[in-house]
Amino acid sequence: MSLVPIQRRRTVPVFVGGVCVGGDAPIVVQSMTNTDTADVAGTTAQVAELARAGSELVRITVNNEASARAVPAIREALERQGLEVPLIGDFHFNGHRLLTEYPDCAQALAKYRINPGNVGRGAKRDTQFAAMIETACRYERPVRIGVNQGSLDPELVARLMDENAGSAAPETADEVMREAMVRSALESAQQAEALGLGRDRILLSCKMSGVQELIAVYRSLASRCDYGLHLGLTEAGMGSKGIVASTAALAVLLQAGIGDTIRISLTPEPGESRTREVLVAQEILQTMGLRSFAPMVTACPGCGRTTSTYFQRLAKDIQDHLRARMPRWRDRYPGVESMRVAVMGCVVNGPGESKQADIGISLPGTGERPSAPVYADGEKVATLKGDRIAEGFTRLVDDYVRTRYSAQKVSPTTES
Repeated sequence: MSLVPIQRRRTVPVFVGGVCVGGDAPIVVQSMTNTDTADVAGTTAQVAELARAGSELVRITVNNEASARAVPAIREALERQGLEVPLIGDFHFNGHRLLTEYPDCAQALAKYRINPGNVGRGAKRDTQFAAMIETACRYERPVRIGVNQGSLDPELVARLMDENAGSAAPETADEVMREAMVRSALESAQQAEALGLGRDRILLSCKMSGVQELIAVYRSLASRCDYGLHLGLTEAGMGSKGIVASTAALAVLLQAGIGDTIRISLTPEPGESRTREVLVAQEILQTMGLRSFAPMVTACPGCGRTTSTYFQRLAKDIQDHLRARMPRWRDRYPGVESMRVAVMGCVVNGPGESKQADIGISLPGTGERPSAPVYADGEKVATLKGDRIAEGFTRLVDDYVRTRYSAQKVSPTTES
């Protein structure tokens, strides 16, 4: 399948640990823990789970002395597991003090996130912001200046509102608020540079909870700087609402070439794994043709011709099987992450979609002959029948991976 290439906005590359954000680097997926950072075992376990799911950067809350003391232990515990995923410290209100008083924490973190609206008020703001930037300079750490709609600096908002009131052509309150978001990020970045932090150590974000507001703010921000940008719809919500809202906002920006790293801020369902936000971020990038993470399954929605749920179960089982295999396949079969698999439910579109995929199966619909042709690289390679179609197709998929990607195989280990 040919894709129209997206011309990405050129930004200054920033290295976060061993991960490059911006420049010509692929768009980076990141996530954030929701554990108490002072709980070393619990936070380490969740960071490891997120990293293994594909989160390339993981942010953790550093909000008190106990969490600051825990950060080096978390870093060491991850390294014992062979996980080098960079940790980002999320600071609000007291970051200047924690970074100064706990140098081991400052060194263990690969990046600091600073919210300019929560650094301090009045005269304290500049000195406390400076303390955090000076720590970043001392340890050569990058900083994300992350502005949030819900914690915007009230003094900046008041100043811009006053300026607007005296303008000959005043803007709406919403327009002023969006300008305040952008101005907060840019002015803070300029202040950080004046304090000695290089442009190659600065990333920006302006997170809002409304889709159209987020798009407008990032378009403005992108037109006024070449800093790398972190995208995310803050407080996106739970379930389908959060996924749809995040996708609607980020897809528009990504299509315009805006964005160097993304996070999907989903509220987890009770008992749901935090890794869902990683999966959604990956699928947004992959369905847009920006990156490949795991083979994708094309499946029809079903209709009156597919009254059986068999193809639905098979599509889910195959998708789960592919994702379960990816940790082993990724190293053994480079390129397998871009493989396309089709699981179709009847003869209308089944053979055509199966032929267009790398490997696909066309299951019999209601009243059709009880056989399922399988196509690989556009050619029919098998016809499956009986009660073990699922097992047969799974085996054919595994065989296809070994055969198709064997020329690029980097390990002689036999796939189990």
